Amino acid sequence: MGLFRRGPKRDGRDAPRDPEFSFFSVEEGARFRGQVREAFAEQGLEVTVYADVVSDSAGRQFGLGNLAAVCHNDDRGPRSWPELVRQHVGMVLRTMEAPSALDTLPAEQIRAQLYPRVVGADGLNSEHFVYARPLAPGLFEILALDLPESVMMLTDEALEPLGDLDYLREQALYNLRGLPLEAHETVKDTGGMRFEVVLGDSFFTASRVLTLDSVVRQVLGQELPADGALVAMPFRHQLAFHAIHDTTMIPALNAMASFAATGFEDTPGAISPYVYWWHDGTLTQLSDREEDGEGLRIVVGDEFQELLERLVADEED
Repeated sequence: MGLFRRGPKRDGRDAPRDPEFSFFSVEEGARFRGQVREAFAEQGLEVTVYADVVSDSAGRQFGLGNLAAVCHNDDRGPRSWPELVRQHVGMVLRTMEAPSALDTLPAEQIRAQLYPRVVGADGLNSEHFVYARPLAPGLFEILALDLPESVMMLTDEALEPLGDLDYLREQALYNLRGLPLEAHETVKDTGGMRFEVVLGDSFFTASRVLTLDSVVRQVLGQELPADGALVAMPFRHQLAFHAIHDTTMIPALNAMASFAATGFEDTPGAISPYVYWWHDGTLTQLSDREEDGEGLRIVVGDEFQELLERLVADEED
């Protein structure tokens, strides 16, 4: 998995854009949806294709957003789309038609495959996830079951027969700490700016922000500093961080703000385009969009401002 996405040869940005998925041209969007319809037909299911979902005769709906982003980001370009679409449709139908894992797996196996997952508010139906733990504005922690071909986000109803919520969360965090470190890259420049990026195919890579102490030990071989770290979770397969020791945090903050915003755009499993300050287990948002929607700005509160001033003063002494 690469750190930065390369752009395959596609229709130019001057081509008319698809109204739902602007990373596609109108022609590309039509081609993509045609391939989706064909893939469902190959599985014996006729569907009606709308802009962002398909629907079958039983009223079941299948969202297209993540699949469209997967196709858009594949370095091979449109020639790879038919196979990607067939694989996705096959997986979706197998998952929906199989008995629920909650009914077939023993309780100890469910607990062994349970993980906390960080998600953005846009991907969460608050009516079914009342238990969701808020982490920052627009950012939540839920529990999910890791299955061979999918990840099941567990609703209030699904969790009820599994036992005490606090116990389940502790088990999920224990499982998260046990995940292997799949890949790590360092982003740096000649001016001393530096931050680390953990990457992985696991759907819980970004969620490792919840166990940041163990991630820092694995990546840097040191403890998480008392002042915490800057973190970013642009999408589910990336976690970026900079352990705060000194004023090199300032250029890291600016670079990470751009990194997070870019990584968030048009990606499957998008979580947040912002940078946060992790301190004592709390996340505080530090970057934001400009009010006109163009560009980025850094917004800091009193506590973070005090940290900045202290770090500057320490270096001046």
